[in-house]
Amino acid sequence: MSNNNPAERRQFTRIPFKAKAHITSKKAEIHLNCDVIDISLKGILIAKPSNWLGHLYAKYQVNLLLENGQLIIQMQSSVAHIDDDTVGFICEQIDIDSISHLKRLVELNLGDESLLYRELHALIH
Repeated sequence: MSNNNPAERRQFTRIPFKAKAHITSKKAEIHLNCDVIDISLKGILIAKPSNWLGHLYAKYQVNLLLENGQLIIQMQSSVAHIDDDTVGFICEQIDIDSISHLKRLVELNLGDESLLYRELHALIH
């Protein structure tokens, strides 16, 4: 029997994370200071902005703001899901500095080094 529950298929642990993000589309749709709900090595979940016009698979630049904006994790993403309250993005491209910072965030919050390495392996393959 197969399980179609997305949470059961998830390869990357979602980590509750309070931060802000700037979301920008290629069509100049801009959402500043969005509330981040959680992060993973493969994406980010935000509270849906009240003026959200985006749609599934639309491309966005997601900038996760850390340390009061002193550190930014940048990722090219697309919308993976939208519901009444949230928008989920899947990371399609990320630079080496940003993935290093994201890895460190996940590492600090997972508390299990073996789980981190399993997720890194899944990310690479």
